[in-house]
Amino acid sequence: MKERLHWLAMHGFIRGVATLGVRRGDLHARLIADPAVAANPVAYYDELRAAGPLVKGRVSYLTADHALAHELLRSDDFRVVMFGANLPGPLRWLEGRTRDDLLHPLRAPSLLAVEPPDHTRYRKTVSAVFTPRAVAALRDRVEQTATELLNRLAAESGASQVVDIVGRYCSQLPVAIISDILGVPEPDRRRVLEFGELAAPSLDIGLTWQQYRSVQRGLAGFSSWLDEHLSRLRRAPSDNLMSQLIQIAESGSAETYLDSNELQAIAGLVLAAGFETTVNLLGNGIRMLLDAPDRLDTLRRRPELWPNAVEEILRLESPVQLTARVALGDVELAGQRLRRGDLVLVYLAAANRDPSVFADPHR
Repeated sequence: MKERLHWLAMHGFIRGVATLGVRRGDLHARLIADPAVAANPVAYYDELRAAGPLVKGRVSYLTADHALAHELLRSDDFRVVMFGANLPGPLRWLEGRTRDDLLHPLRAPSLLAVEPPDHTRYRKTVSAVFTPRAVAALRDRVEQTATELLNRLAAESGASQVVDIVGRYCSQLPVAIISDILGVPEPDRRRVLEFGELAAPSLDIGLTWQQYRSVQRGLAGFSSWLDEHLSRLRRAPSDNLMSQLIQIAESGSAETYLDSNELQAIAGLVLAAGFETTVNLLGNGIRMLLDAPDRLDTLRRRPELWPNAVEEILRLESPVQLTARVALGDVELAGQRLRRGDLVLVYLAAANRDPSVFADPHR
């Protein structure tokens, strides 16, 4: 019962209201619950833009404007959203009373949910591990792993030349690199992949009850496994980046100190934010290039164009579709007066196709 009440507070009520709003043509509701928007959002982008740079809804504001999105994400007048903090009063009370103690990527102490000075301390600690030398070594490891996976695919496909590119490559590459970062032993890597797949929707809103239960299983399984894994790394550290992070975080320095929950949150965020986004980028990019063989041929002939191609894939098929910010105080935005605590949804996918910035926004 407690778990269902928490789902109701966090997702069920929002989903129910959105479903009713879709029948009225509400733009905010359609973003959450309209199957037509989910299947083909491009027409919706244009509808949203036609309604103005900042569209007010029943519980939040919504923008698809590129310039406004740029301003919001860099403004000191707004902060990141704490998980459940902007629910209406009764739902916020219910969420707080029924919340579990599982780590969540949108709840403190996650990097996505904290502000300075904690965020500054986290970043300083992580930066001490992810040095330029370490990042260069990771880049080499990514290239090596990608080559090995592609060679294996070629050998497995045989004469049919048909492969499950998402299952056999797009998901395998990030889980291999994330496992290297976290020091995951080979026998546990399949479990980490399963946790990543289960917990991936944890960053979404309006989940169904079944989706919510699946996410909870993923978060609980990963949290239990991670607690044991970090204990093993403390007892027997190796040369992986997670072992180094533990040593720095528990060295006693006030500037780079992380407690056990914070260490787990950082490790969890590597999986939550690094797995599905990479799978989607690779899968979307491969599909886009197969649908445009002339451009793929150009990239084969001119590999120096790959960085720009990756940027365009990210623009057109953003792995992160939406983010949000909360007003720290009363502030004017796009000619509208927002009050302290007002929520603004930044529709990154639509802003990336703003015709005022991109001459041919859908190509």
